Amino acid sequence: MTDRTTDASSDGASDRADGAGDGITDTVAVAAVTYDRHEELAQLLRSLAVQSAPIRTVALVDSGTQPATAVVDAARAANSGPAGEAGAPIHYLRSEANLGGAGGFAFAILAAIASGAQWIWLMDDDGHPEDERCLAELLRAAHEHDLDIVSPLVAATSDPTRLSFNFRINGLLTNDRAVLEPMGYLPNMVHFFNGALIRADVFSRIGLPDMKFFIRGDEVDFLARVRRAGLKYGTLATVAVRHPATWSEMKPIFGGFITPVIPDGEFKRFSYFRNRAYLARKYRNLRWFGADVIGFPYYFLTHGDLKGLRAWFAAYSAGLRGSGFGPPPSA
Repeated sequence: MTDRTTDASSDGASDRADGAGDGITDTVAVAAVTYDRHEELAQLLRSLAVQSAPIRTVALVDSGTQPATAVVDAARAANSGPAGEAGAPIHYLRSEANLGGAGGFAFAILAAIASGAQWIWLMDDDGHPEDERCLAELLRAAHEHDLDIVSPLVAATSDPTRLSFNFRINGLLTNDRAVLEPMGYLPNMVHFFNGALIRADVFSRIGLPDMKFFIRGDEVDFLARVRRAGLKYGTLATVAVRHPATWSEMKPIFGGFITPVIPDGEFKRFSYFRNRAYLARKYRNLRWFGADVIGFPYYFLTHGDLKGLRAWFAAYSAGLRGSGFGPPPSA
């Protein structure tokens, strides 16, 4: 892999991420999305403001029904006051169209790249860095392991001793944080998009999140492109972001051999089922397809949910045909 170390920005010390004093001088911009979660967004902006590694700018895309201008104005005021933290400038990008997570991240990432930063740090509004070391440690790990992408653990907001998303370690699934933390660095493991730190040039190589997915599946598609491009990635298990868990959506069957995911809400279900089928077809993944055509019908039939089975079949078959995409019903 080529040496991508660059000189410090000439814009001054505020643009330099010093990696807690270890000589790292890369610049970082945050790409964040929000949709009607004002309290959670305020927590995210507070957590970003206290990071020990400086942030050049926060590109925040808001697709919500109620603009978050009051939250952003309050964060700006707190950061600029005499007792405030030296927070990064917030570039507030209001979208009157609901772009979904995929489109929102695509918009935010482009704005973050336009700042000239060398790294893009992805954040959803319902998550936030656990402590002020998070960004500095991610930068340190990225340089130590020569990574294109590095993620923190994603700890459940309701119970930080557990992870919001499972890891497969030695063939076994776990969300026990205590199992992973002693390992330090986990190569070839990553969860998008909560807290992932990505070199800006990665997007020039593999593109942006595909807004066609809207919600659910865009992160799976992005990871597949990362793997195809031979990029180097991993997870740093010594730092974390907090994010609500979705454990209730996971429905283990056959002793946990297959775990169908059943989201709450008709639109989330439709999007997930459609996008999963589309991805199985796009990447010719027979393992996904086999698990799906066995696991989902089995789950719905054993729960006597014929309506759910019909909805799954309609969405899944649409995904296999490459159809069913478009604006959400609320549009």
